[in-house]
Amino acid sequence: MELLDMAVLAGAVLILLGQSTWLYTDARGRSRYPWFWAIWGLIQCPMPLIFYWLIVRRRKR
Repeated sequence: MELLDMAVLAGAVLILLGQSTWLYTDARGRSRYPWFWAIWGLIQCPMPLIFYWLIVRRRKR
């Protein structure tokens, strides 16, 4: 059971780091508060990505 807990924790960390990195690099390219998006992306999983797509990515079009 402990091994499964460690695997879930490692997976969550990888997802959060990947999301935060992508949000930072994309927001930096668009000059849209990259540190804000990166820090928020480290704290929560789906919400920062959804809001980023709705606020930043859609506004450019």
